[in-house]
Amino acid sequence: MSATPAAVIVAIDGPSGTGKSSTSKAVAAQLGLSYLDTGAQYRAITWWMLNNGVDVSDPEAIAAAADKPVITSGTDPRDPAISADGVDASGPIRTQEVTAAVSAVSAVPQVRTRITELQRSIAAEAPDGIVVEGRDIGTTVLPHADLKVFLTASPEARAARRSGEMKTADGKPVTDLAATQQALAARDKADSSRKTSPLKKADDAVEVDTTDLTLEQVIECVVTLVEKAAAAKAQPSVEKAAR
Repeated sequence: MSATPAAVIVAIDGPSGTGKSSTSKAVAAQLGLSYLDTGAQYRAITWWMLNNGVDVSDPEAIAAAADKPVITSGTDPRDPAISADGVDASGPIRTQEVTAAVSAVSAVPQVRTRITELQRSIAAEAPDGIVVEGRDIGTTVLPHADLKVFLTASPEARAARRSGEMKTADGKPVTDLAATQQALAARDKADSSRKTSPLKKADDAVEVDTTDLTLEQVIECVVTLVEKAAAAKAQPSVEKAAR
């Protein structure tokens, strides 16, 4: 295992299907950092609302329920657990039903405020640094992160990757690539056009196009960026000690 010379906060943003989760978990594991999947938190609260009869087409109903569920996120990159009210939600949050509703739920300001506060507290409590992945981490949640990375990929590549992750209600993999690509386009539009914390690249983020890269190549690229950021963060302390 490699070790970064200084604890760093790494923000990895981008739309679905760009390799965010796989890359973020692998980078965190390789460098001994904590890991947080912020998208899973929004999916977990969406799943809770669907299970508890909240009308996810009604922003007022969503806002009224935003503080009710207890969302708990594990930060071990090898086993990133997610639960709602103590119930394991790691499987159910990947269903098409949740995917179809998560943009509407996550666009409600009360939900974003609740989850953003949770994300910031988790990042602040990570003793050795953390990789946080999502859609608004570098712009809103952690604007002072030591490194910001924005992953992109072609629509075709994203649809192929996303289909391998999604499950139908009976647990079978999704195989309709055209439908998946349409769903991704709709999600992109919703996430990029919402008034509260829209999906966009931070001005100081490093953009990495993963279309023609293997997962291993993307991981290697981001690990190098993290190591450079950690070294730069440690430099002032080294210079101060040398005086």
